[in-house]
Amino acid sequence: IEEGPPVAARPDVWKEMEEAAISLAKAVGYMNAGTVEYLYSEPDAKFYFLELNPRLQVEHPVTEMITRVNLPAAQLQVAMGIPLYHIPEVRELYGKNRFEDSSDVRDGKSVIDFPNSERVPPNVHCMAVRITAENAEAGFKPTSGGIQELNFRSTPNVWGYFSMDSSGSIHEFADSQFGHLFASGPNREQARRNMVLALKELSIRGDISTTVDYIGKLIELDDFIENNIDTGWLDRIIKEGGIRIAGPGSDASSRRASSAGNALNNDSLVVTGATVVAYDQCFGDEATFMELLDRGQLPPLGLLKMVRDVELILDGVKYKLRCTRTGNSEFQIAVAGDDSGKYVTSGVRMLSDGGYLISNGGKSQVAYRTSKADAASGMRLSVAGRTVAFSPDYDPSSLRTDVAGKLVKKLVPDGAHVKKGGAYAEIEVMKMFMPLKVEESGVITWANNEGAALAAGDLLATLELENPDNVTTATVFEGDLAVAGWGSLDTSAASSPNGGRPHITLRTAMDRLENGMAGYVLSPGAIDLTMQDIADAVTDPSLPAYEIDEQLSVLNGRIDGSLFDELSKMTSEFKGPSKLPAERFKHAIAVHVGNIRDEAERASFLALTAPLVDAADPYTRSLADIVPGAERVLVRFLDVLRGWSSVERWFCDGVSYADAVDNLRRANKDNHAGILDICRAHALLESTSAVILRIINSIALAGKTDASSSTMTSVVLGAEGLVDTTPCLTDIASMRGNAAYDILSERCRNVLIEESLPSFEERKSKFLAVAESLALRADDALEQVQELINDNIVGTDILLPLLRDATDQKVQLAILEISARKQHRTFEIKEVSPIMEPRMLKFSYCNKPKTSVFSSTARMTSMTDLTRAMSSNKLSDLSRSDSESSLKSQEQDATKVTRTALMKICGAMSDIQGDMAAFRSLLGEFPQYNGSAPRCVTGPANVLSILVLQDYSSANQDSLAQSMEQLLARNLQDLEKADIRRVSFIVSKDGEADRNQYPLPSVFTFRETASFKEDHLYRDIEPAVSHELDMLRLAKNFSLRCLGDHLSPSGQIYLYKATPKAPALAQDKKANKSPRLFARAVSFINDFSAGSFEQLLIEALNALDSIKTAVPPGDNHLFINIVSASQSTVVDPVNVERVVASILKRHSERTSRLGIAEVEAKAVCKLADDDDSHPISLRLVASNPTGFVQVMNTYVEAADESGSKRVFKSIGGTKASMAGSGDSSWEGLSITTPYPLTRPFDAQRKAALRSSDTLYCYDLPALFEAAVEKQWESMSGAGTQPTMVMFTTELVVRKKSGGSWTLRDYTNGDLELVETQRKAGKNDVGMIAWLMTLKTAECPTGRQIILIANDITHKAGSFGTREDVVFKLASEFARKRRIPRLYMAANSGARIGLAEGIKKAFKVAFKNPSNPESGFDFLYVNKADYERLGVAREDLIAKPATVNGEEVFKITDIIGSEPDLGVENLKGSGLIAGETSSAYDDIFTLTIVLGRTVGIGAYLVRLGQRTIQKNANSPIILTGYQALNKLMGVDVYSTNDQLGGPAIMHSNGISHLAENDHLSAVASAVHWLSYVPTVRGGLLPITDITGIDEIERPISFVPKSGVPYDPRFLLNGREDEHGEWHGGFFDKGSFTETLAGWAKTVVVGRARLGGIPMGVIATENRTAEAIKPADPADLSASEAVIQEAGCVWFPNSAYKTAQAINDFRTEDLPLIIFANWRGFSGGQRDMFDEVLKYGSLIVDAFVKFQQPVFVYIPPHAEIRGGAWVVLDASINESVMEMYASANDARGGVLEANGAASVKYRTKDMLATMHRLDEKLKSLDAELQGRVCEVERQDVADAIQEREQALLPVYEQIAVQFCELHDTPGRMKAVGVIERAVEWKGARSYFYWRLRRKLAEFDLRKKILETFQVGRGDATVSPAKASKLIKSWFLDTPGATEALWGDDKAVLSWMAQQNEQLEMKILKLNKENVVQEVFDVMTAGGNTAKVGTAGIVEGMSQALLTLPADEQAQVRELIKSTLKL
Repeated sequence: IEEGPPVAARPDVWKEMEEAAISLAKAVGYMNAGTVEYLYSEPDAKFYFLELNPRLQVEHPVTEMITRVNLPAAQLQVAMGIPLYHIPEVRELYGKNRFEDSSDVRDGKSVIDFPNSERVPPNVHCMAVRITAENAEAGFKPTSGGIQELNFRSTPNVWGYFSMDSSGSIHEFADSQFGHLFASGPNREQARRNMVLALKELSIRGDISTTVDYIGKLIELDDFIENNIDTGWLDRIIKEGGIRIAGPGSDASSRRASSAGNALNNDSLVVTGATVVAYDQCFGDEATFMELLDRGQLPPLGLLKMVRDVELILDGVKYKLRCTRTGNSEFQIAVAGDDSGKYVTSGVRMLSDGGYLISNGGKSQVAYRTSKADAASGMRLSVAGRTVAFSPDYDPSSLRTDVAGKLVKKLVPDGAHVKKGGAYAEIEVMKMFMPLKVEESGVITWANNEGAALAAGDLLATLELENPDNVTTATVFEGDLAVAGWGSLDTSAASSPNGGRPHITLRTAMDRLENGMAGYVLSPGAIDLTMQDIADAVTDPSLPAYEIDEQLSVLNGRIDGSLFDELSKMTSEFKGPSKLPAERFKHAIAVHVGNIRDEAERASFLALTAPLVDAADPYTRSLADIVPGAERVLVRFLDVLRGWSSVERWFCDGVSYADAVDNLRRANKDNHAGILDICRAHALLESTSAVILRIINSIALAGKTDASSSTMTSVVLGAEGLVDTTPCLTDIASMRGNAAYDILSERCRNVLIEESLPSFEERKSKFLAVAESLALRADDALEQVQELINDNIVGTDILLPLLRDATDQKVQLAILEISARKQHRTFEIKEVSPIMEPRMLKFSYCNKPKTSVFSSTARMTSMTDLTRAMSSNKLSDLSRSDSESSLKSQEQDATKVTRTALMKICGAMSDIQGDMAAFRSLLGEFPQYNGSAPRCVTGPANVLSILVLQDYSSANQDSLAQSMEQLLARNLQDLEKADIRRVSFIVSKDGEADRNQYPLPSVFTFRETASFKEDHLYRDIEPAVSHELDMLRLAKNFSLRCLGDHLSPSGQIYLYKATPKAPALAQDKKANKSPRLFARAVSFINDFSAGSFEQLLIEALNALDSIKTAVPPGDNHLFINIVSASQSTVVDPVNVERVVASILKRHSERTSRLGIAEVEAKAVCKLADDDDSHPISLRLVASNPTGFVQVMNTYVEAADESGSKRVFKSIGGTKASMAGSGDSSWEGLSITTPYPLTRPFDAQRKAALRSSDTLYCYDLPALFEAAVEKQWESMSGAGTQPTMVMFTTELVVRKKSGGSWTLRDYTNGDLELVETQRKAGKNDVGMIAWLMTLKTAECPTGRQIILIANDITHKAGSFGTREDVVFKLASEFARKRRIPRLYMAANSGARIGLAEGIKKAFKVAFKNPSNPESGFDFLYVNKADYERLGVAREDLIAKPATVNGEEVFKITDIIGSEPDLGVENLKGSGLIAGETSSAYDDIFTLTIVLGRTVGIGAYLVRLGQRTIQKNANSPIILTGYQALNKLMGVDVYSTNDQLGGPAIMHSNGISHLAENDHLSAVASAVHWLSYVPTVRGGLLPITDITGIDEIERPISFVPKSGVPYDPRFLLNGREDEHGEWHGGFFDKGSFTETLAGWAKTVVVGRARLGGIPMGVIATENRTAEAIKPADPADLSASEAVIQEAGCVWFPNSAYKTAQAINDFRTEDLPLIIFANWRGFSGGQRDMFDEVLKYGSLIVDAFVKFQQPVFVYIPPHAEIRGGAWVVLDASINESVMEMYASANDARGGVLEANGAASVKYRTKDMLATMHRLDEKLKSLDAELQGRVCEVERQDVADAIQEREQALLPVYEQIAVQFCELHDTPGRMKAVGVIERAVEWKGARSYFYWRLRRKLAEFDLRKKILETFQVGRGDATVSPAKASKLIKSWFLDTPGATEALWGDDKAVLSWMAQQNEQLEMKILKLNKENVVQEVFDVMTAGGNTAKVGTAGIVEGMSQALLTLPADEQAQVRELIKSTLKL
């Protein structure tokens, strides 16, 4: 701060100062403007010289304002020679006239005597302030950076200037001052005030700090105002704590003192700062998200998080705030860690100038971010014109610079101790050297070097604090923020400004709800508040009026006035408790419309009033008067449901986030903002699903409540549109993938189920109608009862309510009788006696005969055996022992016993508890009690049931049961006397009954066998049902907790949570300890049927779906018992098994999703309706271990060997026994055997699933069986499917001499591969192989394949040497038999191990044992361990050493005793890599990747070439993503699928096919096999296409010239827009594309032509995209999308073509190529990408091909240039032929246009014109006749004009002429194609051509084999063999050269001449043998001698192997031939 004139010095002293200054200037001879500075001592009025500045200083305007002299102008005038006294301003300063007279000048009177002249006293005071880029709060350290805004306006009293570089920045290489302000006034105080105002109005916003606010505060201090300042004043201020510039107070108390309403208190500033930070973070992350999408990278979902924790420090207080984004630009700011739920809502909007318009508490203010926070300084904001500086977190251990500059000097060395406040470095900043000081004492460690350039925040050094406890940190803020709008959700709701207007409330609530659905946070409390607001709004009767009035108000003056008045009056009347009649409102508008005659006017009116009508419409469709806005809200709810579903459809069903984003990018290429919105909404799935659940519940409640109800149960009650919710609910019900989807889908399914159930009232009325008929004893009453029972209408829940509601006792007892007959339908009821007064029912009954048992020795190898046994005339015909007869007789005796049952109705328990006599009177009704009947000899037989109508709480059940038990205990003797077997209490349970359901009654059962103590196992189970549920099988191994019983239309389902008991876990230590669910379902029906079983199954699954429990999915069990009331029903057990299996298969997906591991079904069967046919009990146990294949085990009940009990007997011969899936584990077990904790292979299956989301290897064969069955189902015309479609034999490696084996045994040849049948899971090697026989549709007699699979559960599926040997031998086995080899890949690469024995024994020689951190020298073992490990076992190699004087052995090499530790596994990997490469050439190889496959596993995939990859969790990788992330030090990849999933491997051609699941992958493999011969080189599998397609049909799909089309239409045909099929070249539906994800400009696959499999390659004529994904490891990488033109070979498509040709070759498939290539892409990029190399591979592949190859140019297609070169038939003329479509195909070096431009140039066209055009001929002649140059020129001009006119036509003529050189006619004429084939007839032609070629090639193959005797004739080629066949053909009488080209004729010749051709082959073979022997014996020299001897010896040895008679024949032949 500078000011003048000085007021501190007295005037006389000031005069002395001036004179001294002038004297000093004169003394040194200085002549110019200058400044002398003094130091003034006020007490003694003395001054002291400081310095002389011989120049103007920056504050010279102070002098100018005081003197009014422009100093720079005066300097210039003096320099021009003008004396000072002539300068006008100077003259005025001395009181002279501004301009003097000329006479005064001449007389010298104008001269001023300056030393002796007095100046005019100043009349102004001036104050100057320097504006510097310095941080006043950090010791005035200079800052640098950009300036975004500088706003200053000069006024008459204030002037200023500013300077910065051209970029608007203040750099660190200049002085920190960049501006200067000068304020003037008549006195010092006015000048100061002007300066204060100027500083406040000055706005500087940027990355720098300034002193503006600091100086503004400084000059407002009292000391400054009173001029009580000196040189120590500022230092004292700084020492006392400085001046606060950010807040209104000087301490925390003053900060809190300001009111909450003050927008600039610290709390408000912090809220503003937090809003800015959160907003910038959210929008910055969204921008990053979009940028990553643009670059093709996967943006992390974490970028879209809606909750941001912000920490800000202001005035020593640290605010930890949580900013929750609740809208696009809205945040809730709360104190982090505060559980009070209080917050303030802060809205923010970006301004065009980069500012933030922030509103909270009803007030708004503009904030600018002037600097961002870094390690050295905090964030700075400019709020309402004032700067707010937030402090960085105090960390004295990190020594950083907060300014940019250079480290000049380290003042202390590394490791030195520095005291608090001590300087440790000097830095250079803006020409200044500044010391840096430590803030605490400690030891310094340098992190930067001298001379280093520094940026703000760079770390210079670290400080190890001497006393960390003394470091003071900021105080953490706690409590409430003093800001307007602070409060909880409730207070926010209470202060809502809606003013009670319901339409505003509804709109606000729905906007809040939709914000939540868009991915912004909607807390549970906010959801509750929102739903409550909606409920308040929609139930407000004035809602329609307000909402309609809002639309009506905008029509004032725009519609008819009278109509407006009428409508306005209507809305005004109903803004109260009455609901507006919307129908009347709409009617008034409709009447007005009807009165408008003009059509245009009517249309305009309708458009104008459409929003008004739309607003009124929902209120006409809300049927419930108490919810007038129901339809209005339902419409919005449906929009929310649809929007949520459209978002989550991308992510549900197990789709990973990465795959979902990839799918979104493909579907929204130009809409990345839309992708962001979808991902943001999905990121808060937990919140959005909660909203959806509330909406679904609202819809469900509305559906169950009558619209006329007086109770508001739902906000959409009475909405007409409820019927439209079904599609939305159905859509959500189908979603799967995680807990959120499962909860919603389950709820939707339940809602849909509830809608389909019969209502409570319907059931109640049916029961009541029959009861009234029965009470009146109508003639048909019993028939009605039986009909009711047969209808299986559930009545358990309505029994007690019916009894309670019935006022007539007769009706009551009739209801009781119906219930009794219904419950005892499986018994024979003999007599029923209603007893009126005590209200009870008495009846007698007996058991029906039990089902028959089979002998323990009866053979049950198949269902046929079972049927035969059942159909025997008498049961005794079965072999039965005496004991079995005894069991049967016991059971038959039990059926003869007559039992008595008594059912008593009680109002309450007290009716019988308090009156013992009453209870005994009940017992007196039993005949045994009074002796009228004897007691049952087999045990107590009678039953007492007591029905209690009073409601009892569920919570009091145990005490209720105890009171019942006490009652019975007091009457034990009477119960025994009455021969009571069971007492049951059925008690009404209290609960809120709705219109669809009453709570089921509580049931308490007390049995005589338990001394009438309650049997807890049967609590709440209906007595008649209990024995049908096999409950005892659950109780032994599990602790049960009932989860409720569910009524269903067809039966009753009981659900239990079963927790394994400790004793059971002790016996099965590997068992799953988690609880599981047991569902027991029973249904009583008359006849067993598929429908009844399926209905009960569905209802049981629905019940499981509806249960709310924490039981994890898995190991659940479902038991279904179909109890037939009439055992006379005839049901074949074969049909039962088939029906149950098919139904369970149909519902297998749902059972798997519910975690049901086993479904057990019980049914009774009978073959005939006669007394001799006995019913038997079938038990069918279905499991789905793979999740894809249902496996069924069927058992029948039989007697055990002792004959004393019933056991399960397995019916063999089913498919369940294979693959370890069906284990027959119940065989021989008692029918009451407890359920086990685990099933076979559960642990392995879970391990495989956990390890790689794959299947246990022994389950894989089951997939092949299922796939083959699926194939048969899809080929209806293929014949009858065999019963067994698959047989498997495991291939096991064994040592020939027995014992264990290793790789060394393989190397020594001591191993063999043995076919064996062994149980699953017996392997001790992690590689399994099978020889499988598949009876497929194309090979119904069976085809063999070798299947090899990793066992992922054995050492993580890693490849050790033993695994490699199994793989190698199995693959060699396949090659030896020449059968296909399939490899199921799921592994973890080569095995890695360590020598565990040495690991436990080694020791470490540390450099300094007392300080191990200093490092070590070596590892060693002591002498004893060396002798044990190194000498005896050779596990290590070591050399002697000494450690601490002790002799030890330094380890140099670790060998290890354990197998497969390291590099030997890589040797094994090399072994199988080479084997796989060989196998690809020798046989058909296919790899199916079903799980992660790593390292060597990945190489095996590629070496086997053909690959099918499962879409999810089956990456093909070399290194796992975790290892790569660790290597790079950052989490770049999130899944292995990013490295080797189908998105990578299917797109680059490694994977040929990608399938969704295991079964689909295996099915694709089986389908692929259907194209391949059963053995390599064998016959092609030809299928019958009858009923599918016709051979001789024309091709109806014809491409059009110039119109791009899908080339697949050429191959497979297509449907047109009318649904009409246009057939393609191949059989309908036979084309299967492979490699579809890679190189899309070529289409490859397999198809059938007339049933014959072929390989096919076709050209894509449309432009395709090649996408190169962005590597997440490279942040700068972007996805590259390359457009590839059609009809051109690029490097990738050329490679794909070559790859496909090689695949077809090794599959022995003939090949047809539909060629349409203009050539190869020859641009720089493609040349660099090796297009030449890959194009050459096509030729290499053709050269090796051995099957027929047809190259066909389809209609309007062409082959040009280099493309023809690689396709020409001369490449391999023995197999290749070229054809072209007649007339419209083309072939040539260049396209016609190109050829014309080269060979038919303009001069050639001109010549043609002059030759053909008559006018030009005439002009040429005329030109010749002209002599005059002028005339000749005129003619020449006419010629040129004519040429120009004709040129366009002749250009076309030239092109046409060139094109005629490329026609099929010329191609045929020059011999480059076989013939031109019309496209429509091409199918027929090539079918016969292919058949002829296949037959010809087969014959040719035989000929070639004849030349392979010995050394043979090496010169015979396939072409020569074909010529030989042709010669044989032409030798046939009648054959001609022309007939040789007729394929049908040649085929006919081969068929007719088959025997003769075989004879010719034999003859040729003999001739070759003769020739070979002749050549050997006549070769001369040793060859002849050795050869002759060898021939003789060979004949001798061969003779010894022949029978005697054949030996004699040979000898005779030799004699006669050699004439011996």
